[in-house]
Amino acid sequence: MASLLNIVSVPPRISPPSHTRTLSLQARPVLPPFSLSFSRRRLSIRATETDTNEVKSQPPSTAPSKAGSSFNQLLGIKGAAQETNKWKIRLQLTKPVTWPPLVWGVVCGAAASGNFHWNFEDVAKSIVCMMMSGPFLTGYTQTLNDWYDREIDAINEPYRPIPSGAISENEVITQIWVLLLGGISLAGILDIWAGHDFPIVFYLSVGGALLSYIYSAPPLKLKQNGWIGNFALGASYISLPWWAGQALFGTLTPDIIVLTLLYSIAGLGIAIVNDFKSIEGDRALGLQSLPVAFGAETAKWICVGAIDITQLSVAGYLLGADKPLYALALLALIIPQVIFQFKYFLKDPVKYDVKYQASAQPFLVLGLLVTALATSH
Repeated sequence: MASLLNIVSVPPRISPPSHTRTLSLQARPVLPPFSLSFSRRRLSIRATETDTNEVKSQPPSTAPSKAGSSFNQLLGIKGAAQETNKWKIRLQLTKPVTWPPLVWGVVCGAAASGNFHWNFEDVAKSIVCMMMSGPFLTGYTQTLNDWYDREIDAINEPYRPIPSGAISENEVITQIWVLLLGGISLAGILDIWAGHDFPIVFYLSVGGALLSYIYSAPPLKLKQNGWIGNFALGASYISLPWWAGQALFGTLTPDIIVLTLLYSIAGLGIAIVNDFKSIEGDRALGLQSLPVAFGAETAKWICVGAIDITQLSVAGYLLGADKPLYALALLALIIPQVIFQFKYFLKDPVKYDVKYQASAQPFLVLGLLVTALATSH
């Protein structure tokens, strides 16, 4: 799907040169017990001879290029221009390029419910659900992940907003809380709007927020384990928005839960694509990503196997459910993905990761919609 976890990557940066600013990091919990007093619980992140709370918004000297794209900066992808506007930096932290998979998941869930109608109320509900899933909760997830990745980014991508000091610690923490509480509030509004006796969308949002936290934050930090972390990521980007969309307009059934969790294995494969860019940093910090644990050559085959075998299994399920036309349509969408895997990803997963994902993932997300439509009939 259009970059399931930060689909667009940045080439690995090995240890920064000696003149690069060094970071002294003290890890305290970002999310203390519920309190909106941001100033009383502060996290220390200091650059040599610099207090980040007083830092001016200046382009970091370690940026790979001063002639980057402002458009890329707003999307939060590589090739970004170095920005001094705090609101643009805040938007960059939320990585808008990662929102479309969640928005698409809501669309698939609404389609699978069989109860979505093209009237003003249903369209408005779906837009609010997309806002909850994309800008708010995905933005929360990406900002939180960047905060806990500040040490590894100091190795691989020292010019990113947090390790470079372009945005202060309190500003980052405030953003995390605002996005989290905003997303959960929208979920509660949707439950009331839909007339739910049980606030299922609210609990899905809380569960997704918790999953995002334990994925990025110690002590669990699921991302330290390549299998568990990437599956959690796949479930967050495929299953959770689908469940929210289906629960909003219909009933979330056990067979859909199982089917979408199966599809999340494909999400695991897509998440592995993004691990190749940070092998050196992961190894230095003891993160057992699959490219670190198995080596790049084996990991890239695990990646494409998870993506392809999952979709073939879903096609088999649809065929067994007496939906041959949907199964054939899904098979037709798998073929170009395999072609692009051999053309780009298997040749060089670091060099061609963007080209591969831009070429192959549209077919995967169309397959999700085919599956959703099949389950609704």
